[in-house]
Amino acid sequence: MKRFLSLVLIASVASAAACRDAGKTTSEFEEKGRPEKILTIGMSQCNLGEPWRVQMNQDIRTEADLHPEIRVIFKDAQNDSLRQRSHIEEYVSAGVDAIIVSPKEAAPLTPPIAAAYERGIPVIVLDRRVLGDRYTCFIGADNKSIGRAAGEWIVGRLGGKGRVVELKGLMTSTPGQDRHTGFREGIRGSEIEIVFEADMKWLEPDARKEMESALARFDRIDLVYAHNDPGARGAYLAARAANREKSMIFVGIDALPYEGQAYVRQGILEASFEYPTGGKEAVLAVLDILKGRSVDKEIVLPSRVFTTKNIDAGGEWITSEGDTLEQDR
Repeated sequence: MKRFLSLVLIASVASAAACRDAGKTTSEFEEKGRPEKILTIGMSQCNLGEPWRVQMNQDIRTEADLHPEIRVIFKDAQNDSLRQRSHIEEYVSAGVDAIIVSPKEAAPLTPPIAAAYERGIPVIVLDRRVLGDRYTCFIGADNKSIGRAAGEWIVGRLGGKGRVVELKGLMTSTPGQDRHTGFREGIRGSEIEIVFEADMKWLEPDARKEMESALARFDRIDLVYAHNDPGARGAYLAARAANREKSMIFVGIDALPYEGQAYVRQGILEASFEYPTGGKEAVLAVLDILKGRSVDKEIVLPSRVFTTKNIDAGGEWITSEGDTLEQDR
């Protein structure tokens, strides 16, 4: 069976290479120089149901296209940890040169990632962490700092007190846990009351459904803090359907230009905290490793907050402690 899977994957690699090469002109190869060996990177995405993850894959593809010596094979686990475990095992069996993985959950993905690492295959863990340290490099922003910055911003926006709904990401994933923990640290000592909280699993339809429950139970809600922008938009749509959207503030995380930042410009969200995808940085890290250069075990990406007041100026940077800096940083 493994041999069959390997053959299928190798066939996929050849097909992908043919498609990729077909899109390049002779002059492009002449300019960059055709490499003697094409290195293969296997990328396993936990799901493509979130626009942010679609953007991550696109960022990887865009950066990889600049380097003719590599090709990337993409797989979508469709929110299934067992399927994603199989991805890693298939990449190892096929003998890829490196693996990039954005895990759905930490615990189920830790063993196959550790096994690949022990086999000498460089593994870049992107966005969501695994348990332990048996991987080559982790790349991501500091979710706890972002959550803390969101909490402190909300305390300031509400004058220190108010009734808040928290719509959480998948709480078996490390970003969901860190965005929750950081947020609670950010509102500590204030009179902010969390009147309703639910796990919307990063998905807008689930967020909308949970918000409908919150609206049915509470006559007054001052603000909704969602762990991602689709969740915040889902809450907004539920409130608008109940004709209550103007009585509350919506805050999200991710701040993609065409999503969270666009929602801020449209007045749907009052603030969105940036979480960069790290796709470009993952490809660059793989290239460094395959060329024998050392990379840090952990690469933390900077992030910004975009509000209705600062979005035209490019947002405001967040410090590692969760505070915001002056825009001219």
